[in-house]
Amino acid sequence: MITVALPKGALLDDSIRLFQSIGLDFSAFLDKSNRQLQISDPTETAKALLVRAQDVPVYVEYGQAQLGVVGYDVLREKTPQVAHVVDLGFGGCRMSVAVKESSPYRSSLKLPLYGRVASKYVQCAREYFDALDLPVEIVPLYGSVELGPITGMAEAIVDLVSTGRTLKENGLVEIDVLYHSTARLIAHPLSYRLNADGIQTVIEQVRSRVLTGV
Repeated sequence: MITVALPKGALLDDSIRLFQSIGLDFSAFLDKSNRQLQISDPTETAKALLVRAQDVPVYVEYGQAQLGVVGYDVLREKTPQVAHVVDLGFGGCRMSVAVKESSPYRSSLKLPLYGRVASKYVQCAREYFDALDLPVEIVPLYGSVELGPITGMAEAIVDLVSTGRTLKENGLVEIDVLYHSTARLIAHPLSYRLNADGIQTVIEQVRSRVLTGV
């Protein structure tokens, strides 16, 4: 039986609809009265785990799930040993550098040497500024990173942006984009190579749905 790791949060609804389109029904996770973290499809051909988005690649890498759905941003930050098999196209957002509207800096390259940049995406932020050859101090924050510039603790933030509404409401503006992110289907590498439990059939069904937009 194939096990799929599904992410709590913004990607869950689209993930469930995608699997429903290929005949796997995990919609019980959408029932707010349901507290189960593992359910089986009614056909008993697959089961799903409901986990934090950051944990999806962990379950797949360690083989507790053969497949998973997760944002590219998580994969970039964690760099897990998983197979990236399909760009699912939904959950579009971008990793951006933002500053206060009143800031004089309108480009990452204009930020001060050894200035502070707050982010929960520490690895991505560090790689980005290293590539620019701009020495900055990355301040790890795992709550509302927008408070970094607001309180004066940091000159800028690196964070995931979807509509930009949160930035605007907090008086921040984007000045650069590191990369764009969408949801990805990932697979356990060995299971993928060996086609364990027929996961390649599921992957091809998903790929076909994505390509046809059905």
